[in-house]
Amino acid sequence: MADGYGFGGEGDWKTSTLLRTLKAAATGLPGGTSFMEDYTYHLEFGRELILGAHMLEVCPSIAAATPSCEIHPLAIGGREDPVRLVFDAEPGPAVVVGLADLGDRFRLVANEVDVVEPPAPLPHLPVARAVWKPRPDLHTSTEAWLTAGAPHHTVLSGALGAEELEDLAEMIGVELLVIDDDTNIRRFAKEMRWNQAYHRLAQGF
Repeated sequence: MADGYGFGGEGDWKTSTLLRTLKAAATGLPGGTSFMEDYTYHLEFGRELILGAHMLEVCPSIAAATPSCEIHPLAIGGREDPVRLVFDAEPGPAVVVGLADLGDRFRLVANEVDVVEPPAPLPHLPVARAVWKPRPDLHTSTEAWLTAGAPHHTVLSGALGAEELEDLAEMIGVELLVIDDDTNIRRFAKEMRWNQAYHRLAQGF
């Protein structure tokens, strides 16, 4: 991935394609871009966070510092203990993007987030990981993400934002839903219905 290759866990070709596309779009820009997945959630009231990770498959381009190489038991697959990169992601604004297959078309769903330092050390999670605060908040972003049918495999990018994704969606004719500071679930659901009507009609143009 650090060399620009796309990757999607468990044979997820959609996320692999999306990752490769966004890495190409981010060429020469500061900030990294990586395959990602929600791993677990920090549900402290008022300080809700998402912890993203995926076994050994997170790109070091998003690392805040030089990753460490460590050997830890994998515990699955019957393989030898692998050498793995362990690091935290660089704090700052970022976007988490998923590509959903709607059967007759695709939909991009993006959540603007703020990557933060982990609130505590994570000695029992010896993998590459990112911790972020979703905008506008965990409750709203989660409801919007599920309402949009967005996937659990995603791409995290600190190099790109909503503006670049809007350009991409326009160029390839794919719907884009953005979850950000202004997201309201009622308006978000209406936007989805309007988009559905537009894309059905556009197929006949």
